[in-house]
Amino acid sequence: MFKTSFLAATLLSAATGSSFADKLQDVLDRGYLIAGSGSTNAPWHFIDEKNELVGFDIDMLRLVAKGLFDDPTKIKFVNQSGDARIPNLATDKVDVTCQFMTVTAGRAQQVEFTVPYYREGVGLMLLKGGDYADYAALKAAGGDVTISVLQNVYAEEMVHAALPEAKVDQYESVDLMYQALNSGRSDAAATDQSSLSWFMAQNPGRYADAGFGWNPQSYSCAVKPGDQRWLNFVNSVFHEAMTGVEFNSYAASYKKWFGVELTPPQIGFPVEFK
Repeated sequence: MFKTSFLAATLLSAATGSSFADKLQDVLDRGYLIAGSGSTNAPWHFIDEKNELVGFDIDMLRLVAKGLFDDPTKIKFVNQSGDARIPNLATDKVDVTCQFMTVTAGRAQQVEFTVPYYREGVGLMLLKGGDYADYAALKAAGGDVTISVLQNVYAEEMVHAALPEAKVDQYESVDLMYQALNSGRSDAAATDQSSLSWFMAQNPGRYADAGFGWNPQSYSCAVKPGDQRWLNFVNSVFHEAMTGVEFNSYAASYKKWFGVELTPPQIGFPVEFK
C-alpha cells in the first residue's frame, strides 16, 4: 500500500513538474534567509542614524536567522511596500514576511500566519502632569475633552468607542496630531499602542499612557502556504522567543522599542495552557 501510494505520488510529481515543498531545507542549503519587511515605520522597521535597518520586526526576523544558522546576520532583507507583502511570498521572492501585518480571515486565505508576536491596539497618550491623569479622568470629563487622531474614515467612531462624548479633531499626519497634544489643542492623542509606547520611550518624562487600550489586533509574520515544516519551524522560533530559550532576546528587543520590561515566563506548567 505504501509503495503504491509513494509510486503514484512520484509519478504525479514528475507529470506535473512539481516537487514536495521543503522551504526549510532550501533555506538551509542556500545559507541565508531572505526576509521581507519595510523601512519607514518606527518602531517596527526603519533606517537609524547609522543607516542600518532596525526595529522590532527586524529583530524578529533576525531571531529566525539565528534559529537557522546560529547567526542572526545571515539574512538578506527585501524592502517592500505593504501591498507587496503577500505577492512577494506567493512568488517566492521572500521566505518570510514580518511587517506589522494584521491577521485577518481574508489574508489567512492567501498566506499562512505564524503565531502572533505582538498584540496591537489603540491607546491614549497624555501630557504628564496635565489636566487629566488617566482614562477614568478623561471619560468622566465627557464632552469637555478633545482627542486628536490621525485622519481616517473610521477615526471618530474609533475614538467614541472608548470616549463616547469626547470631541474628536482629525489631523493629516501623526506629527500634527502630536503637536495638537503638545500645544494644548487636544487633551489626549489616540494612536496605536506600539507608537504610543515608542514615543514615550523616546521622550522620557514628558508623556503618560492613559492606561486603556481597545480595538485589539494580532501582528504575525507570514509564509507561503503549503509547507507545514517551514511554518512549524518559524512558529517554534517565535514561541520559544516569547516563552523559552530565546526569551531574553525577545524581552531585550521589547524593552528597547516599547520601553516595557517583560516578566519572564513562569517555570513549571507551560503558561500557554493555563
